[in-house]
This record gives sequence, C-alpha cells and structure tokens, in this order.
Amino acid sequence: MPATTVLVVDDSALMRKMLRQILLDAGNFEVHTARNGVDALEQIERVEPDVVTLDVNMPEMDGLSCLAEIMHSRPRPVVMVSSLTEDNALVTLEALQLGAVDYVPKPGGTVSLNLEDVTRELVRKVTSAAGTRPGRARGLRQRLRAQRERMPVEAPPPRRGAARVELVLVGSSTGGPALLSELLPQLPGSLPAPVVVAQHISATFTAPLARRLDEMCRLRVHEVDRTMPMRPGNVYIGRGNADVVVARRGDGLVVKSVPASGDYRWHPSVDRLVASARRSCDPGRLVCALLTGMGDDGAAEMAAVRQAGGRTVAEAEETAVVWGMPGELTRRGGATAVLPSHAIVGQLVEWVN
Repeated sequence: MPATTVLVVDDSALMRKMLRQILLDAGNFEVHTARNGVDALEQIERVEPDVVTLDVNMPEMDGLSCLAEIMHSRPRPVVMVSSLTEDNALVTLEALQLGAVDYVPKPGGTVSLNLEDVTRELVRKVTSAAGTRPGRARGLRQRLRAQRERMPVEAPPPRRGAARVELVLVGSSTGGPALLSELLPQLPGSLPAPVVVAQHISATFTAPLARRLDEMCRLRVHEVDRTMPMRPGNVYIGRGNADVVVARRGDGLVVKSVPASGDYRWHPSVDRLVASARRSCDPGRLVCALLTGMGDDGAAEMAAVRQAGGRTVAEAEETAVVWGMPGELTRRGGATAVLPSHAIVGQLVEWVN
C-alpha cells in the first residue's frame, strides 16, 4: 500500500517537528512541512499531498485564508490542528464549514489530552481524511444556494388524510458541519415538525455551531444542553461529547442530553437518537436523513425505521465527503431515497407535509 503524503503546516518549528515525528513513527506516511499559508500553497504545488494538516494562527497567511485558497484552487482533505480556546474554536468551526474535513486539538493546547491521546487522534484522523473526497462537492454550494432561493419561506399545508410526521431526525459526521450550514437554512420557518440533529463533534463546537445556524436559519436552532420540550419550527443540535435522546412526557415530546454511552462508538450517537425516537413515537411518523460521515452510525436504526413504515433518505455518494454512514444505510436496504445533497431538503419537506 503506497504511503500517504501529508503536508504539516504550522507556525512553530517545534510543533512541525512534533507532528511530523508522530506521523513518521506511525508508519506509512511521507511527511513534508510548511511554516505558514504562503509556504503551504507553494508546497502543495510541488509535493501534491494527499492530506494537509493546517494550523489556525500563522503570519503572512492564516489558516482560514489558506484553507479557502486550497478549497478554491487545489481541493484536498484538510485537517485543522489548533488549541481549542474559545476564539480558536470559532475559527475551527468556520474552517469545518469552509470544507476542512476534521480537526485535532494541538498538543500542549488548552484541551487536557496527553500526548498519547493526541498521537492516536492525529494518526486516525489523518488516515481517515485520506479517504475523503472534498473535490466531489465542488459546485455544491452554488447548487444549494440556488435551491434555497427556490424553496418556499412557508411550508405547504399538510395533505388531507395524511398521517402527521412527528419528528425529523438527522445524523452526520465528517463533512457534516459544512453540509448542515447549507441544508438547514433551506428549511421553511413553518415546518410542522421539530428537527433533531446528531453531529459527531466535540462539545467545544456545538454551542457556537447552534448559534451560527440560528442566525442563518428560518427555524430556531438550539444546542441541547438540558431537557427541552420540542416544538415545530425548531432545530435541536445534540451537545458534543454526549448523546442526545428523545422521550415522551405527558405534555409531548422532549429532547435531552445524556452522558455518552459506551455501547456506542461515536457521539452524539445517531443510532441512540433514532432508537429513542422509535421507542417514543410511531416509527411511521418519523422522517430521517443520514448524511456524510465515516463508519456506520445511524444505519441500523434508520433501516429499522424504514422497515416499520417510516421514511429515510441517504445522501448519495456523488456529493458525500465520506459515503460511510449513508452508504451503509443504502447497502442495508434502509433508504427510502438516495439523493444528492441539493435534493434532500425538498424531499424532507415533501414527506413532512
């Protein structure tokens, strides 16, 4: 198997040396380094790396500016490496929305990870990033924005005699923050069902992600950091490093954040969210969407929803940054529809109504 070529970009010579050595010690990596964004763009032309790791704060050209140029002119997987202070968390979130596929806390940063944890996470995420396809999404934003302009501000009235959809469930992972930022603003403000999102992400990011989406969307967007009653016209984002579940109480459905369960590999767990919804609702009144992401989280439970009479959509391989989760739902025969990203919202609105 050929070695994965990685370009490590960091302002600190010591950090470049540390990250380079971690990857070399892991084996099967060819590692080059760059000291800032300007140097990185020159190196990309020369060595054609499979993956770029990118610092946030650098002189001459910072990480965001460099990322934007990479995505515009030479799209390839980028993993952000930053200390997750509040300011850097906001910048890293913006990087994920610009097209970075993942992030790693910087060794010695504010996150209390020891070097062994950082090493394992860096190697895993760089390896995973090498299998992503950010170039396939070129032009996606333009198509999504054009689609959004055609979407009605108000949802059409439900069809007479149709069973009312009670809940919309969305699962996503690698590549998800950028896609959610394009899809959720398309939903009409009068959508007659609440939406719950399980996005694999750290707790550092979910509050800023919810705030940013709230500014962009016609629906109200909340981070689920406590038990909250669910109402139509609202989106609930599961808090990172925890799980998000649905329950029924006397006055209706609630959503709550619960400690991450060791029975599930990824968090917030899509499978756990959908399983809780199946217990709390008639599965025939559920609508689910499984978007880009590594692994198979959500596939088993969404397939069970379809088998029980609910409706599910899997993102198509042609637009998914990683076709792991939606691909597994498709392979299980659990997808009512398999659609490119720009067609998903229209299908969800049609089903809900």
